[in-house]
Amino acid sequence: MQKERWGDCVWIGVDIGTTGVRAIAYQPDGQKLSSAEVLYPLDTPHPDWAEQNPAQIYNAVESVVKDTADALRYKGKILAGVALSTVMHSFAAMDADKNFLTNMMTWADSRSSDIVKTMKLDAELCNRFYQKTCCPVHACYPMTKILWLRKHHPDLFGRMSYVSSIKDYVFEHFTGEWVVDKSVASSSGLYNAANLQWDTDILQYLGITETALPQVVATTYHQAILPTAAQRMHLPNGIPIVIGATDGVLVNVGIGAVQQGQLSATIGTSGALRMLTAVPKVDPKGRTWCYNLTDDMWVAGGAINNGGIVMRWMRDKVCHYGSAQMENLDVDAYDLMTMKAGRVAAGSDGLLLLPFFTGERAPYWNSDLRGMFFGLSLNHGRSHMIRAAMEGVCYSLNSVLLALRDFGDVQDIRVSGSFTKSPLWLQIMADVFGETLTLPDNSEGAAFGAAVLGFISTGIIHSIEDTASLIQPKKIYTPQVENAAVYAKLYDIYDRLYWNVQQEFSDLVAYQKTI
Repeated sequence: MQKERWGDCVWIGVDIGTTGVRAIAYQPDGQKLSSAEVLYPLDTPHPDWAEQNPAQIYNAVESVVKDTADALRYKGKILAGVALSTVMHSFAAMDADKNFLTNMMTWADSRSSDIVKTMKLDAELCNRFYQKTCCPVHACYPMTKILWLRKHHPDLFGRMSYVSSIKDYVFEHFTGEWVVDKSVASSSGLYNAANLQWDTDILQYLGITETALPQVVATTYHQAILPTAAQRMHLPNGIPIVIGATDGVLVNVGIGAVQQGQLSATIGTSGALRMLTAVPKVDPKGRTWCYNLTDDMWVAGGAINNGGIVMRWMRDKVCHYGSAQMENLDVDAYDLMTMKAGRVAAGSDGLLLLPFFTGERAPYWNSDLRGMFFGLSLNHGRSHMIRAAMEGVCYSLNSVLLALRDFGDVQDIRVSGSFTKSPLWLQIMADVFGETLTLPDNSEGAAFGAAVLGFISTGIIHSIEDTASLIQPKKIYTPQVENAAVYAKLYDIYDRLYWNVQQEFSDLVAYQKTI
C-alpha cells in the first residue's frame, strides 16, 4: 500500500496495563492520531495479594476506546480495526456460567510463594516444567495461582469450570468468542512451547482439564465486533478486533527492537529486558523466560518486579512528596527527586539498594526477598537514597542482561517506559550496563505493537521487522567511562550481597508473614 494512503488505515492499539489502560490510534507509519487513558486500582487486601476487579478493567477499556474513536471521527479519520495488548500472568476462576468466583490475580500477586517453595524441593519437577513451558516455576504464573486456589479454597476450586485471563475476558466481551492468543498462553506456565498446546502433564498435575481453558489462536487472529459492543464504543459495525499479544513482547515491536542483537529495556511499574528469537529458548540456569509473539517469532527475556514502584515508594514513604504539596509548588515529584539525585555522585557514596520490595522474578525467581539499603552512614541523606534506588533497579536489570548475553551479542538496546522521562535514570542505566542506549521517538511501545499486529492481520504491514524503519532515535545515551567503572565495582558487591543473605531473607519473610 502506498504511504499516501496510510491515513485511511487507522488502527487503535489498546494497552491494558497493571494500573491503567491506554488506547492510541495509529497510522502504519507510527503517527499517533488520538489517545485516551483511564487509571484503575490494584487492590492489596492482604500481604502478598495483588488483585483487580475484571469488570472495572473492562469498563475502563470501553471508555478509552470510545473516547479515541470519537476523536478520530472528529478528525475525519476512518477506523480500520482495534488490536489488544494486555498484561501477562493474570488469572481468575469462573463457574459454569462464566461468573467470576475470584478477583483477577495479577502478576504481582505472590500468595502462592509457599507452594512454589515446596515445589522447588523437587528440582527435577521444576526443571521439567520449565523445559516444557519456558516459564520458571514462580508465584507470578497462573499455574501456581491455580494450585493456591486448590489448596486454600477447595470449594471454589471445585466450582471452577473455566480458567480466565484478562485477555480472553475482554476479547469475548468484544466479539462473543472465548479464545486466547499464543502470547498470553505461553506466559501462563500451562502451555507447551514445543507442540504449541496446553500441556496435558501440567494440567493433570493441577487437577484441571483442557475444557477449562480457551482455545489458543495466533496473535493476529481477529473476529468482528459484536453489534452491542460496537454501539457502546461508537465503533463501526463489523469492525475487526485483533486479539493481539502481551504488553511485554509487544514493546519490542513498538519501539523497533526487532532485529538480531537488539534488546528492549523497560522500566514502568516493574521492569524487563527482552530480545527476539526465532525459536523458543530456555536458559540452562533457569534465569529467563520465553514467550510467543507471532507464529515464527518468540521473545526471550526476564522481568523484574521492582521498577518504578520503588520510586513511588521513595516518593510517598521517604520523601513524603504528596500530590497537594507538589501542586502548590507547581513541581512534579519525580522531577524534584531526579534533581536531588543528580547532585549525588555515581555510586551514591557507597550506598546500595537491593530493590526486592515485592520479591523478585528474573533472574532469581525468589519470592522470599525484600528491599534492603546496605552501607548507610551518617553522611547519607534522602538524595543518596533516591539515587541508590535508581541505581539499584538498574543493577537488578543488569543481572538479567548478563543472562541474555548468553543468547547472543548485544548490539543495540532500546528503552521505553515511564523512566525515559528522566535523563539521569537513562544515563545511570547506560553506565551500569556499559552499553549505548537508544531512546526511540515512540515511547508507547505496547500500544503501537498491538496496532502493528492489526496492520499485519490485514496485510498493510508484512511482518514485524518492517517496524524497524518506522522508529527513529530521539536521543542516544553512551556510557561515561568513570561512572561505568564505579558501577562495575559496586555491582559486584551487590551480586555477592544477594547470594550471601539468602537464609536471612527467607527467615525475615517468614517472620513478616506472622505479623
